[in-house]
Amino acid sequence: MLIRILSFLLETLFFLLIAAALLRAWMNWVRVNMTSQPGSFVMAVTDWLVKPLRRVLPRSAMQSRVDWASILAAALLAVAYALLWGLLFGLLLGGTPWAAGIGPLALLTLLSFALKMLIRVALQTLLILVLGFAILSWVQPGSSAYALLGRLTEPLLAPLRRVIPMVGGVDLSALVLIVLVQIALMILV
Repeated sequence: MLIRILSFLLETLFFLLIAAALLRAWMNWVRVNMTSQPGSFVMAVTDWLVKPLRRVLPRSAMQSRVDWASILAAALLAVAYALLWGLLFGLLLGGTPWAAGIGPLALLTLLSFALKMLIRVALQTLLILVLGFAILSWVQPGSSAYALLGRLTEPLLAPLRRVIPMVGGVDLSALVLIVLVQIALMILV
C-alpha cells in the first residue's frame, strides 16, 4: 500500500512538471500570451529548469519558433522520473533497481520508460485540453477560457474539421480527436 502511494505521488509530481513544460512549449508555438493564466503558472512551475537550459542551448535553437528549452526540460524531467522510479521502487520491491546497472540494456529500459512517460503526459494533457474545449463550447462559448483552449487546440482540430462534416450543426472534430487520443493511450499502455 505504501509503495502504491509513493508511486502515485511521484507520478503525479512528475506528470505536472512534464505537462507544464510541454504546455509551455505548445503555448509558445501557437503564440499564446504567457502573462495571463495559465501562462504565468506554467512559467512559474518550469522557470527553474527552462531558464538555465536556454543559457546552455545554442543561439540558433533560441531563434527557432520551437521552444527547445521547454521540450528539453520535459524530456529531462521524464528521464529523472524514470531514474527515480527505477531506483526507488526497484529497491523497495526487494530487487535490484533496473536503473542501477550501467549496461546498454538498463540504459535502453530507462530511456524507453522515460519516452513512454513523455508521450503519455503529452497525450493526457492534450485530452484534458480538448475535453475542456468541447465542454466549454457547449456551456460557455464566449468565455476567455474557451478562446484560450480554442487557440491551443485549433492546430490539431483544423485538419480534422476538413474531413469530418458537421452533423446537425455540431462540430464533431473534438470528439474524434478525443477518441483518437484515447486509442493512442491504449496502444501506449
